[in-house]
Amino acid sequence: MLTSILVSGLGLGSMYGLVALGFHVTYAVSGTVNFAQGSVVTLGAVLAYALGVTLGSPMPAAIVLALVGCALFGLVVEAALVRPFVTRGSDAWLLATVAGGIVLDNTVLFTFGKEPRSLPSPLATKPVEILGTGIYPLQLVIPVVGITLAFAIRTVFRQTDLGRVLLAVAQNADAARLMGIDVRRTVACAFALSAVLAGIAGLLIAPLFSVSAELGTLFGIKAFAVAILGGIGSATGVILAGLLYGLVEAGVTATLGSTYTQLVVFSVIILALTLRPDGLLGRAPVNKV
Repeated sequence: MLTSILVSGLGLGSMYGLVALGFHVTYAVSGTVNFAQGSVVTLGAVLAYALGVTLGSPMPAAIVLALVGCALFGLVVEAALVRPFVTRGSDAWLLATVAGGIVLDNTVLFTFGKEPRSLPSPLATKPVEILGTGIYPLQLVIPVVGITLAFAIRTVFRQTDLGRVLLAVAQNADAARLMGIDVRRTVACAFALSAVLAGIAGLLIAPLFSVSAELGTLFGIKAFAVAILGGIGSATGVILAGLLYGLVEAGVTATLGSTYTQLVVFSVIILALTLRPDGLLGRAPVNKV
């Protein structure tokens, strides 16, 4: 049982962390988030299924095109649902991105249908036995991919020119603009990257959970909880919180049953935020007077 808890917990946790890292990227650069992030998880899986299974395209090409589609959706969200409101100093982008996610979910529902379908993967067809527990190879690949991508994003922010541009915009958009940085394009790139991360999460979990119009709904809610728990301004905190969340969720499900999972896990989150209001590695904002 312990092996199963660790594998499933780290796998789910890394996916929560990956989607939550998308919230971190847009928040760090623009101070906004895309509340349609969970819907993008669904979009990535549905596009891969439609292109790779329904249309018969090679799966590698289907995956690449699915991620391109997610990136384009991220750009649309930034241009149509976030930028117009931020420009006017309005917080209406909060509701606009929620509405965008609902529109996307219903579009998928009407075109893809309600019936869950299986996304084939050679890593999710035959389980292997590890310490007496049957585990699909994909369950071992998921945490490796998730954690690797998370730290790759963290490295990009800290050690590359693109990362420095993103950080410059995050710290002072007006100063960055005066230095010749295209702030609008930089923020758009952040939203595209955020959507790609969510799409990758969808592609990784779809072979294990089936593809449906509701695949990413709960994932998005949990990922946002993870982002807040870790401290949405800290990439490391978000990653750590995702892994901890996944382990706690898997442990509660294995010991108490799935009926109590959300009750216990979200109670733990409330307690944690009561003790650490700014998240595990978050910092309280400094007000200059």
